[in-house]
Amino acid sequence: MEKNQEKEGVVLALGMNGEGILKDEDYTIFVPFALPEEKIKYKVLKVSKKIVYGKLIEIITPSNDRVKPLCPIFTKCGGCQLQHINYKTQLKLKENNIKTCFKKIAKLEVDIDNAVSGDNIFYYRNKLQLPVTHTEKGAIIGFYAENSHRVIEVEECLINGKWSQEVIKSFKEYFRECNIYGYNELKHTGDIREVTAKEINSNLIITVVTLKENIKNKDKLIEILEKNISEKFSLFQNINGKKTNVIYGEEFKLIKGEKEYFSNMQDIRYKIGVQSFMQVNPSVCKKLYQQVILSLNLNENVTVIDAYSGAGLMTAMLAKKAKKAIGIEIIKEAVDIANELAIDNGLGEKIMNFCGKCEELLPKIIKAEKEKNNQVAVVLDPPRKGVDVKVIKAILDSEIDKLVYVSCLPSSLARDIGLLVGSLKITDNGEIVDNQNYIPRYRIEFIKPFDMFPQTKHVETLVCLVRIV
Repeated sequence: MEKNQEKEGVVLALGMNGEGILKDEDYTIFVPFALPEEKIKYKVLKVSKKIVYGKLIEIITPSNDRVKPLCPIFTKCGGCQLQHINYKTQLKLKENNIKTCFKKIAKLEVDIDNAVSGDNIFYYRNKLQLPVTHTEKGAIIGFYAENSHRVIEVEECLINGKWSQEVIKSFKEYFRECNIYGYNELKHTGDIREVTAKEINSNLIITVVTLKENIKNKDKLIEILEKNISEKFSLFQNINGKKTNVIYGEEFKLIKGEKEYFSNMQDIRYKIGVQSFMQVNPSVCKKLYQQVILSLNLNENVTVIDAYSGAGLMTAMLAKKAKKAIGIEIIKEAVDIANELAIDNGLGEKIMNFCGKCEELLPKIIKAEKEKNNQVAVVLDPPRKGVDVKVIKAILDSEIDKLVYVSCLPSSLARDIGLLVGSLKITDNGEIVDNQNYIPRYRIEFIKPFDMFPQTKHVETLVCLVRIV
């Protein structure tokens, strides 16, 4: 197998990222946008030992699962990976990927519930991130190509809300009329490096990320936005003069409009500001949170601990059903917002929020609640990397009866569930290894995918664990 060689083959399976997998002698070939049972022609791009990465050239025999992508720049833009697959098959792919992770990583054979989908499989996202760069034709705005910092120019995005078209149109007009320079990453120059937006109940928060203190022709930008955008909006400036891949700098300035907007979920009223975290798909998020609460069987005898609690929205939902809810969050600003949210919703007496590292606070909080003879349940909703091993140890040592884990990455989820169940263990030197002949500590009640991200490879997953007495 040699680079630039063109070959034909039949796709055998789909990989974790939605790419087609072929075999050729001892080689395993990964070809994006190819589907199982398709006969294809592909070009070899890279050979690494027995792993080959290829580019799809021609579909000789198409799959029945193939559909025509609606987006004109699908395969160029890195935002979607699965638009060429019918939606029912997309869901099955994600269910199988979770199952595969549990088998390969956690050494567990598990059943996966049918994936839960939302109201829309297009135009569902309420958050938009648009890098800005400079080319021969001037400043352009769009999305990064897969695994690169090369910006693909866009007119609209079919997975973002339709309001995103108005935002993109406005900034293109502004760039053109005001001779704006996009960001040059190598030279670290330009007027604007990023535009972000989020939608809250038909209100937009738009942020312009600049290298310097001033927004060039700021009044003209506001005029264009007011002309093109049909929804009420706020405009912020963020100043980020550092050579970094991090989008925002530390300083935000409100240029126009309201500082925050209010929304409601599960009868909890909460506010969203320029830095607030939001789940990208409100209809799926609502179903996910409903399932979390239902799974815990909360009552007035249960204290529930919301680890990685963020701005406290789920903590408040849990508090309405439990004796009390305790949130743990490392970011102080988020804890302050969570405390305010609790008071605003009349739950100040039922919620306690702590600021600090989960691995340090959780063991102490569990111990204190157990000493009061309270029933304790735990919700884990960690970052993509999963939970710290100290958190897992605290849960195991405390014999928590019921645990719900929300994850956006199947691989870290499978690893952590393996450690909790006992199929994996941590050696004295910190290595995670298979645990032969283990006695299960927890029973997996269910594993339920939630398709928060249609048309993409990503999936949110909820796992409910019950302690085996």
